[in-house]
Amino acid sequence: MDAAMATTSGVGIVGEEAARLWAELPVRVDWAAVVAQCEAVAAHARRFVLVPAVKLLVFLSLAMTVMILVEKLFVCAVCLAVKAFRLKPERRYRWEPIAASSSSEDEEAGNGNGGGGGAAHPMVLVQIPMYNEREVYKLSIGAACALEWPSDRFVVQVLDDSTDPVVKDLVEMECQRWKSKGLNIKYEVRGNRKGYKAGALKEGLKHDYVKDCEYIAMFDADFQPDSDFLLRTIPFLVHNPEIALVQTRWKFVNADECLLTRFQEMSLDYHFKFEQEAGSSVYSFFGFNGTAGVWRIAAIDDAGGWKDRTTVEDMDLAVRATLQGWKFVYIGDIKVRSELPSTFKAYRFQQHRWSCGPANLFKKMMVEILESKCHFGTNSTFVLFPEIQIPLWGVVYVPTVITLLKALGTPSSFHLVILWVLFENVMSLHRIKAAVSGLLDAGGRVNEWVVTEKLGDANKTKPSTNGSDAVKVIDIKLPEPDVKLTEPLVPKLVKRRTRFWERYHCSELFVGTCIILCGCYDVLYAKKGYYIYLFLQGIAFIVVGFGYVGTIPPSTQ
Repeated sequence: MDAAMATTSGVGIVGEEAARLWAELPVRVDWAAVVAQCEAVAAHARRFVLVPAVKLLVFLSLAMTVMILVEKLFVCAVCLAVKAFRLKPERRYRWEPIAASSSSEDEEAGNGNGGGGGAAHPMVLVQIPMYNEREVYKLSIGAACALEWPSDRFVVQVLDDSTDPVVKDLVEMECQRWKSKGLNIKYEVRGNRKGYKAGALKEGLKHDYVKDCEYIAMFDADFQPDSDFLLRTIPFLVHNPEIALVQTRWKFVNADECLLTRFQEMSLDYHFKFEQEAGSSVYSFFGFNGTAGVWRIAAIDDAGGWKDRTTVEDMDLAVRATLQGWKFVYIGDIKVRSELPSTFKAYRFQQHRWSCGPANLFKKMMVEILESKCHFGTNSTFVLFPEIQIPLWGVVYVPTVITLLKALGTPSSFHLVILWVLFENVMSLHRIKAAVSGLLDAGGRVNEWVVTEKLGDANKTKPSTNGSDAVKVIDIKLPEPDVKLTEPLVPKLVKRRTRFWERYHCSELFVGTCIILCGCYDVLYAKKGYYIYLFLQGIAFIVVGFGYVGTIPPSTQ
């Protein structure tokens, strides 16, 4: 105890000595003055650095808004002129039906895909790249095999990169089934997934039988062309040697499934009905959509072939082909059925790829383009920076006109415009992050390729009732001699516990909370009336952040 008291006494003496030395220091700290000085520095930084920077950003935003308005008006004017003067592609380019052989026997045999082909029909390769597409592989393969074209004048090539052996067996058996019916169908696999889709397409062109083909029709695994697709598209390429690509329109079979698919339909309908139509009509550049199109193989070779340097191999090829002088044509009257991602997770991955890829491609091709001489937070800014005055036309009038013009693509969903705008503002956060990461080539997800999840009829049919996939079919000749009818193809799914950051979207929740706080600040202090929009937009972020948008896959229910 004596030792403890001695220690306490020593500590007290040291404390007293330290206090005495501090009192004798010639400098005194006036904390009130320090706080006042810090406030003055912060005010000067706000006045001379922060506010001018925000003003510059606002000016650039207004300038881009005006540019977008001009572009939307131009696109709508072109499409209106095309409809008014009936300037269909058949009038701008030469188009004649593909003729069969001169003999009546050959002509009868050439109609459809059951007989021998006429010499006038060019050789066509139909490519279907897929990756673990269990829900939709039958649809795309069946639609491709049902195309009206002489059976000896086209080849269906299924490029299967599936890593699931069960799915690979299913796809191979489906190809064997069609082959047993007399179709010229090839099932191709490779040892790795290098280059993802671009790598698969590139490898697909290396096979010997492709050397006889002049054109390639490409369809993703969920796309189902009508039987007359080749009869309506190939003539543009045959009679117009300057055309490299014929792009057709997407038609969505599940657009009415939920609000998420309705919003996607509104955006994509405008893209196809107006942007693609206008670009084709004025002979300007417009991008290849990656599927539902027909390419001239000579144009692909002339442009340097498929490259896997970005996740937008379709845009990469289209830009390089345009720089080589090739022309594209868009046919809006030809619609190919497809599926929209109905889960928010799949949609986020898709939008990341569509936003990050073009930015990364621009970075890598900027020099080539220049040498070839080819050519949501505004209201929050109002609240937090009262020194900045943004004109009303830049906040209300111009954005409203742009929104109404874009909504023209899907008149049946016009009543959803307000919800659509709120949702698009939420997605702008994700797209900006993706574009910046692609432009800076940073973030670790630049070359990330996640195949968009397709549900097919999974939400309409219980998995256990899908009898054709529950057991192996034996109506075709396969290498396996003994097949058990009771052997299940799909293993039992093990449901794992999802973590908090996997179940919810933290970035959307954080931004939504900040926007709602800005609305509260406007109600209590600024009193400018922006809280109405801020509350609505903040709630939209919160709703999306908690995942209350889109459908839930049956396996997670």
